[in-house]
Amino acid sequence: MGRAGARDDHHTADDNGDPAGDDKGDDPLGTTPPRGAPSWSRPRPLPADGAADRPARMRSWAGLVRDPAHGSLPVLLLVLTAATGLIDAVSILGLGRVFVANMTGNVVFLGFALAGAPGFSLAPSLAALAGFLAGALAGGRLVHCWAGNRGRLLRNITALEFGLVALSTVIATAITTVITAVSPAGPPAVAAVAVAALLAVAMGLQNTMARRLAVPDLTTTVLTMTLTGIAADAHRSPTGTIARRVLAVLTMFAGAVAGALLVLHTSLAWALAPAALALAVVVLVATAASRHPAGWQNDTAAGGPPRR
Repeated sequence: MGRAGARDDHHTADDNGDPAGDDKGDDPLGTTPPRGAPSWSRPRPLPADGAADRPARMRSWAGLVRDPAHGSLPVLLLVLTAATGLIDAVSILGLGRVFVANMTGNVVFLGFALAGAPGFSLAPSLAALAGFLAGALAGGRLVHCWAGNRGRLLRNITALEFGLVALSTVIATAITTVITAVSPAGPPAVAAVAVAALLAVAMGLQNTMARRLAVPDLTTTVLTMTLTGIAADAHRSPTGTIARRVLAVLTMFAGAVAGALLVLHTSLAWALAPAALALAVVVLVATAASRHPAGWQNDTAAGGPPRR
């Protein structure tokens, strides 16, 4: 054997003293660290199924309140969505089958009234349609005045809404006090039409504001495209998008349930009071937010026109 045997033994071991081919056979890519290597050089075990996505999910949910592009707007618009459910419950159940926020339904109700369907009246639906258009017209002009700061835009338009809903609540209180026997030509019927018109003006303002704020999936008044997005994009939408859409549906549903219960078991004034409170909360939060400059407040953050 002699020197030849020693040479053979030398060639049967790698530089680390391991038998040649053992590590390479088990780890052909050579990713296994050599024996005695420090612990920091060793590969970490793969996370359990779903663990890698957990931080992304948490960021998606946190984005509802700390979205760099929209700040606190998503949460505040969800509050307005719940208020819309309350207000539409009051208008449909307490003001004579009229929508003040959803003009698609209101146009359909106008068709029913013209066809003579029982339970539908032209006056409330026409008043709501006219009020909504007036609110949208005024909102279109006001939006350009405050477009440079989205927080200020939300605060000012919602403050106007609050005033209109508060006035409607006062009139609704008068309706509750005066009603003894309702007749089509009596004061309660006229007051109901006035309340429908005022609430529709508020919803027209809100629609115009939400359109300018341009937070995805949060129109605050209609859910048709939101529901379409939930179903059509179910397999390719990120968690945050799905959460925002589902919450929009749930908040309006919750507002409608609450409004219906209040109309059926209390009065119109008590049913409108939570909506006014929700608007007041949005005004206060938007006021506080607008005092601290942030990137999301700029109109260009929503893809709007640059400030002139």
